[in-house]
Amino acid sequence: MRYRPLVLVMYVFVAALQTVANVRPRPVHAQSPDSQARLTTEHWLDWERVSDPRISPDAARVVYTRGWIDKMNDAWESAIWMVGADGSKNRHLIDGSSPRWSPDGSRIAFLAPVENGASQIFVRWMDDEGAVSPVTRLQQTPSNLAWSPDGSQLAFTMRVPAENPASRHWQLDLPQPEGATWTKSPHIVESLVYRQDRVGYLDEGFQHIFVVAADGGTPRQLTSGDFDHGAPVWNPDGGSVLFSGLRREDAVYHWQESEIYRVDLSTRAVEQITTRRGPDRRPVPSPNGRYIAYIGYDTTGMDYIESALYVMDADGSNPRALTAQMDRTPGAVFWSPDSRGVYFNIRADGYENVFHATLSGEIRQVTSGKQLFAINDVSGGVAVGMRQDAHEPGDVVAFPLDRPDRLTRLTRVNADILAGKTLGDVEEFRYESFDGLEIHGWIIKPPDFDPSRKYPLMLAIHGGPHAMYHGGFNFGWQDHAAHGYVVLYTNPRGSSGYGSEFGNAIQYNYPGDDFHDLMAGVDQVVSRGYVDEDNMFVYGCSGGGVLTSWVVGHTDRFRAASANCPVTNWLSFPGQVDGNYLRWYADFAKFPWEDPSEHLRRSSLMYVGNVTTPTMLMTGVLDLRTPISQTEQFYQALKAQNKPTAMIRFEGEWHGTSRKPSNFLRTQMFLRKWFERWGTHDDGRAVTTTTQEGGS
Repeated sequence: MRYRPLVLVMYVFVAALQTVANVRPRPVHAQSPDSQARLTTEHWLDWERVSDPRISPDAARVVYTRGWIDKMNDAWESAIWMVGADGSKNRHLIDGSSPRWSPDGSRIAFLAPVENGASQIFVRWMDDEGAVSPVTRLQQTPSNLAWSPDGSQLAFTMRVPAENPASRHWQLDLPQPEGATWTKSPHIVESLVYRQDRVGYLDEGFQHIFVVAADGGTPRQLTSGDFDHGAPVWNPDGGSVLFSGLRREDAVYHWQESEIYRVDLSTRAVEQITTRRGPDRRPVPSPNGRYIAYIGYDTTGMDYIESALYVMDADGSNPRALTAQMDRTPGAVFWSPDSRGVYFNIRADGYENVFHATLSGEIRQVTSGKQLFAINDVSGGVAVGMRQDAHEPGDVVAFPLDRPDRLTRLTRVNADILAGKTLGDVEEFRYESFDGLEIHGWIIKPPDFDPSRKYPLMLAIHGGPHAMYHGGFNFGWQDHAAHGYVVLYTNPRGSSGYGSEFGNAIQYNYPGDDFHDLMAGVDQVVSRGYVDEDNMFVYGCSGGGVLTSWVVGHTDRFRAASANCPVTNWLSFPGQVDGNYLRWYADFAKFPWEDPSEHLRRSSLMYVGNVTTPTMLMTGVLDLRTPISQTEQFYQALKAQNKPTAMIRFEGEWHGTSRKPSNFLRTQMFLRKWFERWGTHDDGRAVTTTTQEGGS
């Protein structure tokens, strides 16, 4: 069977793209002699990404996914690489992704697409011969691979047709003449959730759990019913599988709820383990089988709640929170080999590090520093994971759990690109907003920054709104800094990672005081004396697009703006968004048919008459998360008033504008062109034409 490299659907969260020119915005070809030592937009085409490292059971080898850009086909491709846990023998292994070691280390299972078909499961033997065997021949793409403890089976999830589809009520006996060509049947929808960004309109179906023999065969479906089932996790005895979901007929109307279940392999009987009101997810059984660790929280009236790490007995009894006092949401969870404690990642307060909790709730920090450091796998007392900081992109690392200071860096995939390059300094700072609330942010300065000069400022606003900018490496921002901009990015109230109260501070008030947090950050940087107040710009995507369109309706301090993939009309948005739109109605005190005043008050479209800032809008034509109709409404309102605006409709893009490598380049360059167009010269004259900066 032939297979080809798996195309990575790697979503670059465009709310994090920034733009920067030297003292005044200027085109790339006009850079000063020292520009050869700077990062450029074109370097993106040679950029690589590593992810999903997994360590062998003997802790000697690590497999990981390595992604690169296929320049000719405008796509991200991926392959599986292997490296020694000491950093030696780093080499390409096989094309594909999602590698998983068998319990005895003799094989890896992985996913790879076949010609003209869905991705399939393969197994590669890790001996000298390296034989590869196909395991499945499925019609749908599988995901969430998991080996059984004895290595004889693989569990996975896959979407299957609904058992009781609504379409059964719509069968027609049409009098179609033989050989006639009639219009295709309409798509009939009766479900609440019927479309999904990056997928499109959904057929009636649900995610179910399957098992298949590791040497190939016919997969057996373990779960049934018209419910979605989460990733399978094997119990240590191999007789059952844990998963999270919500197995109730009206589950779609309880989108904030989930429970943990156990399904027996022999009988396929499903047992519900948790029962509380609130989400319980990501179960991980202890090695001795006595406990289950999981993530969750008790539902309250708050819009945003930080989750905690919990442990319960294997039968669901005696649940207790281990990290409630941290008020920060744990990431991936791994048991210690003796089942006496749990390692977990925490991405919070602008950074990410590894922690350990005992069963009695004693917590210690394992790693520390201004970094993003997360473990992906643990075996034999050794952890592997990903690490990055402000000037080093993410790479694979390994360290002994008892000696995290003995860190081994296993990859340096972008060292060749960054060699000899001068990056912009990244300064972390905190400041008080209008009401005294402390806000966290960062400033990237142009390479060879001179504090006695004046630089244009670019304010970047993150999406979400419950999301978090961090102090890690960002190619887009460094690219803009290399063009001479000071880039400012902060985490205003409502951001995740700063506790439940901070995240919930925008409930029924978004946009609102978060706008003032952003402006206070601009004031703080301007006060330092190196920002040209006549050349300040603002942009963001998704939730950042929401706030950008709000900013231009509430202040004229910016020379130009780019509201990317925004929501501008909360009245119409829930009826256009993908997924479960009840989630968006829940952000308001009342449904709009009960009282539309809040939806109108919080819609940036209602303030478009105040806009004097030239405002560009960029959105993917396929976007179902913030549909392009939201962009069109704002654009048309500006055009109706003959105000300077432009709408850029990205082909082949779902939510965001940078999934395709060429569109990442366009996003970067269009931002700079728009800002250059409306920036001012040193004498105060407006720039009304753009200079060429590459084609598209």
